[in-house]
Amino acid sequence: MQTSNPNAELVSTTVDKLQTPLDAFIGEDPSLETAILNIYSPSVSAAMDEPQKPLDAIISPLETARDGIGYRQRETVDGKAHFIQSNTVRTGSSSTILHLPTEILSEIFLYCLPEEEHLSPASRLAPILLTRVCRRWRQVALGFPRLWKSLLLKDDDDDDDWDRQAFCYNYWLERSRGYPLSLRIEYYGDRSDLRRLLQPYVKQISSLAVDFCACINPFEIDDFDRLNHLTVRQFPADFPRVINRSLSKLPVNLRSINLTDLLFSPARLDFFTDSAWARLTHIEIGIRGLDAFPCILRLCPNVTSLVIIGVFNPIKAAAPITHANLRSLRMRGHLSVDSGEDLGLFNIVTLPNLRVVEASQMGTWPHEEFKAFLRRSRCTLEKLVFGAALFSTAQQRAEYAVLFPSLGMIVESDVGNQPAEVVHGYFFV
Repeated sequence: MQTSNPNAELVSTTVDKLQTPLDAFIGEDPSLETAILNIYSPSVSAAMDEPQKPLDAIISPLETARDGIGYRQRETVDGKAHFIQSNTVRTGSSSTILHLPTEILSEIFLYCLPEEEHLSPASRLAPILLTRVCRRWRQVALGFPRLWKSLLLKDDDDDDDWDRQAFCYNYWLERSRGYPLSLRIEYYGDRSDLRRLLQPYVKQISSLAVDFCACINPFEIDDFDRLNHLTVRQFPADFPRVINRSLSKLPVNLRSINLTDLLFSPARLDFFTDSAWARLTHIEIGIRGLDAFPCILRLCPNVTSLVIIGVFNPIKAAAPITHANLRSLRMRGHLSVDSGEDLGLFNIVTLPNLRVVEASQMGTWPHEEFKAFLRRSRCTLEKLVFGAALFSTAQQRAEYAVLFPSLGMIVESDVGNQPAEVVHGYFFV
């Protein structure tokens, strides 16, 4: 009969407890922390005056959160747990975790963070909760910029609450200590205070998502010199003038942009003349009609990866275009599944470096048109993916295999036979 290892169980429980939300937190400056607690958890602010509790007394009643860890996260945490176990065996005390090297403790802290991409300040969630356990943990958490690199900011209409929110946001951003920031902003467009709040940190922001909720003024980003990725969303309706003005001048180092929540026609794309669009290398964009496709290629000559989503009305009239840099093209339309209309998509473009094509929701696949495009482009296609509501025959797919013997091909009917991690690697399948 196999016996359990009490030390291993102790280590497992200890690691689990590292990820469990606590009731409150204490920071470097009690008055500062009290102000934040009053905003996000008024009921626990009274605890600020109580003596700090021993570690075991704080974490012992908490429920474990191990099931919430992803597979790869668990592998890393278990690796740290092995180190804890070796120390626990020698000392016979779980308090040995207090003496972990700062580097290991910092890594464990990363796996205590919520899974959301952008975090909201909350006293019952990491990273704020980590500052409650003991003085050492508080020092490590506040001195570890990676814990504070992600933030959700809400620019709402409540002036009374904004001052307290702004105080909290600034307190959080200060702790990033120059580390590249990933921010998401719910923007209502009538508050200049938000822009002033962000001004000291614009050189740190590398990733930005802006949700246009009710737009009066544009959100200008041309001075975000470190910005590499931008996502723009709209709620609940399109605000083309405000959004177009916000996108009219892009930061010089921006390389990736996601505009799939918007719909761009050729006329709307003609609004953009800024040379920063020419530096984009990855674009995800919603379009109204395939006439927008060649417009995007002309506006962005250096794009290597393009995702187009939207209404795929046939191209009416467009001059032929050759794009030398595009390597990956992903398309998801909204055509009726039994539409046999000729889209003209591949009649006007030549893409000599194209390697990947993924398509779905386009009805009948334009096989002859696509073959002519491949011969004209003389590209070396490496992967072809046919997703939902896109119809091709086995004979057609066999012809592609003859043209490209090493071609990797997948169709929707094959998805169920693929390992999950492989299936998820495909964009529209």
